[in-house]
Amino acid sequence: MIESILRPYVPTVGTLFDEFIALFPPGLILSVAAGCVEHRKYWSAYVKEFIGTVLMIGFTFSAGKWIGQDDIMVAWSVHSVGVILADYLGGGQHVNPAVTVSMWALGKVSYTETFVRIAGQMGGGLVAFPFFQFVSEQMNLTPFGGPEFSKENDVDAFLQEFCASFLLMWAIYILNWEFNFGSFHYIIKQFLTAVAIRGLIEAFPAAGPAMNPMLATAWYVFGVGQKYTYPDDTIHYFVYWFGPCLAGIFAAITYIIFDGNDKLFGTITLPFAIRSKKVVKAKAKKE
Repeated sequence: MIESILRPYVPTVGTLFDEFIALFPPGLILSVAAGCVEHRKYWSAYVKEFIGTVLMIGFTFSAGKWIGQDDIMVAWSVHSVGVILADYLGGGQHVNPAVTVSMWALGKVSYTETFVRIAGQMGGGLVAFPFFQFVSEQMNLTPFGGPEFSKENDVDAFLQEFCASFLLMWAIYILNWEFNFGSFHYIIKQFLTAVAIRGLIEAFPAAGPAMNPMLATAWYVFGVGQKYTYPDDTIHYFVYWFGPCLAGIFAAITYIIFDGNDKLFGTITLPFAIRSKKVVKAKAKKE
C-alpha cells in the first residue's frame, strides 16, 4: 500500500535529486567525504587545503588576467604577492598534490593525510574555476585560463612537467629547510618561491605548464572540451599526474641522500648520505 502511494512521486524526487547533484562540480561530494575519514582526524588539513587552493587560484591566476594585462612586471609582482597571501591566509597548506606526495615520500605526512590533503586540493580546484568564471562574467573581466598541451607534443610535455616539478620541490626544500632569512624568513622565502614558480613557468612551457596535477585536471573539468567531465585520455594523467608525482618522489629521494635525516616514506633508510652526521644532528636539534 505504501509503495503504491509513493510510486507516483518517485520520478519527481529523482528529478529533484538529479538537479540538486548537478549544482555540484563532479567529484566534489567525494572530495568532502574523503575529508571525513578516520573520524575527521585530518579535517582541519582538508579545510586548509580546500580554502588555500581557492585562494591560490584566485590570487595567482588573476595576475596577467585581471591585473597587469599589459605590463609583465606588474603581472609578475601580483603573482608573487598572490603566492604569499594565499599561503598566509590559507594557513600554510600544500595546494599541490605533487608537493603532498613529495612530503609523504619524505615521511612528513602519512598516507591517509596525503589522501585527505589531495582530496581537499581537488575540491578547492573544482570550486575555484567555475566561481572565478562567474566573477569574471559578472564584472566583465578577462576569464582565467588553465594548463593545456598538444597531444603531438606529449613527450616534451611529460618531460618538462617532470623537470619543472623536480626543481620546484628542491626550491621548496631549500627555501623552507636550508635557508634562514631571520625575522623576515616567511615573507622572503614565499617571495622567492613565487619567483621560482614564475621562472619555471617561463622555462618549461610545453604543458601549460601546471607543475600541479590539481590545476590541470580541475581546469580540464571546467574549461576544456565538454564541461564538467573528467579527462578520458590516459595521456592527461601521465603528463599531469604521473610526471609531477614521480618528480616529487624522486626529489624526495635525492634530498634524503643529501640531508641524511629522513626516511623514505617514513620507513626506508637509504644506505648513504652526502651531509655529515654531525651536521645532520645539529640541524635536527635546531629544528
